[in-house]
Amino acid sequence: MAGGVGSRFWPGSREARPKQFLDMLGVGKSLLRLTFERFLPLCPASHIFIVTNAAYKDLVKSQIPEIDDNQILCEPSRNNTAPCVAYTAFKLAALDPDANFVIAPSDHIVLKEQVFLEKMQQALDYASAHDALLTLGIQPTRPDTGYGYIQKSEAVEDGLFKVERFTEKPDLATAQQFIASGKYVWNAGIFIWSVRSILSAYEQLSPDIFQILQQGNAYYNGAGEQAFIDEHYPGTPNISVDFAIMEKAQNVYTVPADFGWSDLGTWASLHLECPHDGRGNVLQSDTVMALDVDNCLVRSPKGKLVVLKDLNDYIVVDEGDVLLVYPKSKEQEIKQLTVAVKERFGDTYL
Repeated sequence: MAGGVGSRFWPGSREARPKQFLDMLGVGKSLLRLTFERFLPLCPASHIFIVTNAAYKDLVKSQIPEIDDNQILCEPSRNNTAPCVAYTAFKLAALDPDANFVIAPSDHIVLKEQVFLEKMQQALDYASAHDALLTLGIQPTRPDTGYGYIQKSEAVEDGLFKVERFTEKPDLATAQQFIASGKYVWNAGIFIWSVRSILSAYEQLSPDIFQILQQGNAYYNGAGEQAFIDEHYPGTPNISVDFAIMEKAQNVYTVPADFGWSDLGTWASLHLECPHDGRGNVLQSDTVMALDVDNCLVRSPKGKLVVLKDLNDYIVVDEGDVLLVYPKSKEQEIKQLTVAVKERFGDTYL
């Protein structure tokens, strides 16, 4: 999935070039490219599909030239994850009704890739043999209130558990209780299932989405697919696959794992994951003078001198036309800040 805007990463992430297309880690590759390469040991490039907004089709092709046009699913509207998962399932079912597939966001970090692949293979093996909807669960390291939580039930095999319930972004006290119980994992939004199981779930639990997109069965993977999607996809409800399917289904399982995961949702999460200097700073700049600066993230254009003095726990992002200097502790305001920027300046800086 590569269709989001990433507004919490403004001004780095923009409407025209969201964060999944950026080299956020300073490694010379975009998050999308890193995600694509992560799955190559599991399946060939011909079996990797990208779901994105139609506006980003050329960006996807430029960053992943190994795939063809039929592997890029272009959404004409942003309707959240439930419609895009259903679209993918119908399209893959038309190619192979016995297919199993993974849904993964394009903007996550995975540091322990071998562990990730092993857990993914376990989940795929189970999904291919059972009518099951699986999600990778991340072993929590702190009582984070920004993640959804999954309560594990009984183990059905080694390292695979029935899911008791989902809880979206609890308050701190509840998150602390979850961690203390040892029964909860974070919901990473990485799903594994067969096309048969997930389409059956849509038919039963989200019939409005199912009925709209089922009409395209005569067009998927053919010349009429995009015209059908352009006409009918905007009519699907705007809802996440978590709410539409996972929280209602009875055949949900989780594979808990620790593979160095981060959803990289904010500047602070980027600061947490990147190498630090001796004072806790992440300096994504080739010319910076940081004088008595601590726990800051600094990102600036190549060749631009940045001088900072007596700064602690700040985000400093210079994108040429926009300079953001913001307390890291208040970074959750940045998404709403973009609304104020739009009201005052229009779309120029978005």
